[in-house]
Amino acid sequence: MTSTHTGRWIRLDGTTNMRDLGGLPTTDGGRTAPGRILRSDNLQTLSDADVRRLVGEIGLRQVIDLRTTAEILLEGRGPLRAVPEVTHQHFTLLPERGHHTDVFAVEEEDVRLDLPAGWAESLLPRQVAAHDEGEPPAVRSYLGYLGQRSDNVVGALRALTQAQDGASVVHCAAGKDRTGVVCALALAVAGVPHDEIVADYALTAEIIDALVAKLAASPTYADDMVTRDVSSHTPRAETMDRVLTLLDERFGGASGWLDAHGFGADEQAALRARLRD
Repeated sequence: MTSTHTGRWIRLDGTTNMRDLGGLPTTDGGRTAPGRILRSDNLQTLSDADVRRLVGEIGLRQVIDLRTTAEILLEGRGPLRAVPEVTHQHFTLLPERGHHTDVFAVEEEDVRLDLPAGWAESLLPRQVAAHDEGEPPAVRSYLGYLGQRSDNVVGALRALTQAQDGASVVHCAAGKDRTGVVCALALAVAGVPHDEIVADYALTAEIIDALVAKLAASPTYADDMVTRDVSSHTPRAETMDRVLTLLDERFGGASGWLDAHGFGADEQAALRARLRD
C-alpha cells in the first residue's frame, strides 16, 4: 500500500473508519484536495471533542447519510444533528418499505412509525439482474445499489456537488459498502486511477476488528456482527476491482454510468472541481 493512503485517517473517539478522500493521485499528475470530502462509519457516538474538531477545525458543514430510514430512526439523533451549521441529507441505497422522503423531518419518538423489531425487516427483497447472478455476493450487492437505487446514488453525488464552503462526510453504518460505492464513483470522476480507488476501498480492512466491535455494541447491528465471522465483513480489493471493471465494460467507466443516469458532464465537472484544487 502506498503512502498516499496511510496519512488520511481521521482519528476520533466516536468513529473507527473515518478518512479524508484528499491526497490521492490522479491520472493527470495531480492529487485530490484534502478537507473537502470525508468518508466514515456511523456518527452516532461522536464525543463533544469530536464534534468540536469536525466542525471547528476540519470545517464540516454537510453530512450525507446512506443508511436506511429504519437504521437512522433506531439509532436516534447523533450529536451533529444539534449543530446548526451542519446540514444532513439522506439517500438510502437499499430498497425499503414505507420509505420516508425526508427522514430527518420525522421525529424519532414518533409512535406512528411502528418500526419492526429487526431493521432488516423494513427492506424490500433485493433484485439481481440476470447477467449479475454469477458474480460474488458483495459484487452483486454493490451492483444492486447501482441498479435499484441509482436515483439515490446520483442524489448523494449531486448533494456533494452542490455543497457550499466546508467539508462533507459520506457515511453509512460501517463506512465500507454503501459509502465505498459512492466514494468510488466520486474518486473516479475526480480522475483517481482504478488501482488507487480499489486501495482506498480496501483500507477499511486495517481496522475491521475495531469496526465490528463498535457495531456489535449497538442493538441495531449486534445480531449481524455476532452471527457472522469477521472475515465476512472484511472488504476485499477484488470486490471493488470487479465492480469498476464491470462499469468499464458496460458503460465505459464510472463517468459513463453517471452520464447514463442523469449526472452529466457539467455536474461531473463540478464534482471534479469539488475534489480538486
